[in-house]
Amino acid sequence: MKLALFDCDGTLVDSAALIHETMRRTFEKFGKPEPRFEDTKAIIGLSLDIAIARMQGRPHVEQQDIEMTAHYKSLFSVVRQDLDYKEPLFPGIREMIDAICGREDLLVGAVTGKSRRGLDLVMETHGFDRHFTVARTADDCPSKPHPAMVTECCDETGMNARDAIVIGDAIYDMQMAKAAGAKAIGVAWGYASVDELIANGADAIAYHPNEILRHFS
Repeated sequence: MKLALFDCDGTLVDSAALIHETMRRTFEKFGKPEPRFEDTKAIIGLSLDIAIARMQGRPHVEQQDIEMTAHYKSLFSVVRQDLDYKEPLFPGIREMIDAICGREDLLVGAVTGKSRRGLDLVMETHGFDRHFTVARTADDCPSKPHPAMVTECCDETGMNARDAIVIGDAIYDMQMAKAAGAKAIGVAWGYASVDELIANGADAIAYHPNEILRHFS
């Protein structure tokens, strides 16, 4: 048996535009300079409070970051409706998930910096909730690259970390996988560059979702 653990934002769904607009409105509310799109993409994958602190050049979360996090969460569904934005799947993701979930030798899970509510919304929107056996979110564990999301998913499913494969687009996904003792597959269609993924521990790079399947043979 293998355990496939997928990141969500930038790996399964293209959510950068939605995240950036919500972040932009949050920074505006607190009188902060408008963040660049590149700055937003660079923190996708981190837990929200840490991401907001990092975007302001701080390594640690302060009280205002917590307040901005709460405001961001209150805005997210509003912005999603304003933009009529459903966090679309990247091309080829649905076919890849369907193929993986049809195999008896694989369990599928999610490890994401999203909130539990945010992940559930994506799963329900795209009909993936019936496919994913286990999940850990920013509500459950320390932020990536801490290994807890991976180790807790392994514990819940009775799997060893060496039989887990983390699939993600961020350097934090690669670092998390390595810290947990799992294999790391970087995806080239997300928000980090291939060079960044390799430098941070990717064992392989998938340039299209169908290439992920070969790593479960």
